[in-house]
Amino acid sequence: MVRPETTRAWTALRGHFEAHGRGLDLREAFARDPGRFAAFSLQAPEVFADLSKNLIDVATRRFLLDLAAECGLEARRDAMFAGQPINTTEGRAVLHTALRAPRGQGPFSDDVHGVLDRMLALAERVRDTATSGITDVVNIGIGGSDLGPAMVVPALDAYAHRGLRLHFVSNVDGHDIVPVLRGLDPARTLFIVASKTFTTQETLANAQTARAWFLDAGPASGLGVADIARHFVAATTNVKAAADFGITETFGFWDWVGGRYSLWSAIGLPIAIAIGAEHFRALLAGAHAMDRHFATAPLTQNLPVQLGLLDVWYRNFHGFTSRSLAPYHQGLKRLPAYLQQLEMESNGKGVDLAGQPLAAGSSPVVWGEPGTNGQHAYFQMLHQGTDVIPVEFILVKMPAHDRADLPAAVRDSLTGQHAKLLANGLAQSQALMLGKTAADAARERPPTAAPGADPAMIARHRSFPGNRPSTTFVLDALTPPSLGALIAMFEHRVFTSAAVWGLNAFDQWGVELGKALAGELLPRLDSGDATGLDASTAGLLARVRA
Repeated sequence: MVRPETTRAWTALRGHFEAHGRGLDLREAFARDPGRFAAFSLQAPEVFADLSKNLIDVATRRFLLDLAAECGLEARRDAMFAGQPINTTEGRAVLHTALRAPRGQGPFSDDVHGVLDRMLALAERVRDTATSGITDVVNIGIGGSDLGPAMVVPALDAYAHRGLRLHFVSNVDGHDIVPVLRGLDPARTLFIVASKTFTTQETLANAQTARAWFLDAGPASGLGVADIARHFVAATTNVKAAADFGITETFGFWDWVGGRYSLWSAIGLPIAIAIGAEHFRALLAGAHAMDRHFATAPLTQNLPVQLGLLDVWYRNFHGFTSRSLAPYHQGLKRLPAYLQQLEMESNGKGVDLAGQPLAAGSSPVVWGEPGTNGQHAYFQMLHQGTDVIPVEFILVKMPAHDRADLPAAVRDSLTGQHAKLLANGLAQSQALMLGKTAADAARERPPTAAPGADPAMIARHRSFPGNRPSTTFVLDALTPPSLGALIAMFEHRVFTSAAVWGLNAFDQWGVELGKALAGELLPRLDSGDATGLDASTAGLLARVRA
């Protein structure tokens, strides 16, 4: 392992940043180079990316590629695809890419496709609602067992079965599951319990509540304990624990599948039920196409690599600690939450592969909301706040409304709305870059300005610094292949920055401490015993018990 700060490229990047990078002005860069858009745009499978509004130039890109070479990015990437145990702290391979490889073309192919075939067969049986009688599917999971399916199902709503309703329960707070259970018919409901070990505290608590509800509400429909096997299935490797619960149909996956990379596995069962076997396979195919791009494209044209290196440039040289995601498609409303786990759980680490403290920052904070909602919430800060926050826009050229059974007048109205959506997305990235000077603002007459206010003061309030970076991704349409490719692009981007930083992106020890302490505190809520607790926790324990 090579620590990035010890490389020649890192030193060159530091010098380049001080001499040119810190003061780069995008407006001047476009004025000097009419070909900048073409030079800093990339086409990958299903995804076009405009990187030209970022604070980079040709020299930045060259030094970042040198950094990737010195840090052994390509060798580490190839080791991942080869199934070497690159998750060194747990001694595991990292092979989520094998889950979307065509039959016979990836490691463990027989096992992977055996589970996939069984899972898709169940999905098709459930989708035959006339025979199955199922109208509602409740997925019970947390983390990767929830965030992936809960993001993909609404994103691909245009392809969803219209006779099925999908629900997602994750929080151990009963206020999550109770509204879902309200109004469900046990005879027409299928529960999916998603937990690799079948021991996840939050998931098992919700599953037990669902089981109690089923056994209480079931008798009115002639259902009892024996029917649990027909109305509960599990994505788990702990077949015995599932059987003790009453579940007989289980779908396993492997220790080389991390939770935040698991939607391609049996964890994707609710996705398969929603969109069907054909479209689920298309989702896998789109991800596989991006896998091949990441594995084979030259680094200069490799979209995940370029994005991951840009993240290093912004985090470690510009000092940007945050990145906002603005998908201009309502179907992608859960994508920011999904990417929070993908990036912050993967790269939110403070030590390198050897367990030594990192000398530079790692994961930024990832957050966002769909456009145009975000424009009326936090975009004020993006445009005029004191922090520079890179923004990533996702635009989808064609809406899916024509797939819906809607009157022509409604479809026409929706076409106009989509044009407004795209115009807003384009305008926001333009406004972030161009800004507005106080002199330009002074020439305007804002109707809401206070009467008699100093025009120069109002102009300063209405000026925008500009030169704020953004990336725009464009999909032709939001389809199973394009969504699969988009998600895989983000996965490999996170891998790239992790490889440069020299950290393990595939463990999550930071999740464990709080869970362990919660297990110790749980009996104290009954007993009130505060022995050995710090004063704050002891005081809070007493407060919540009072």
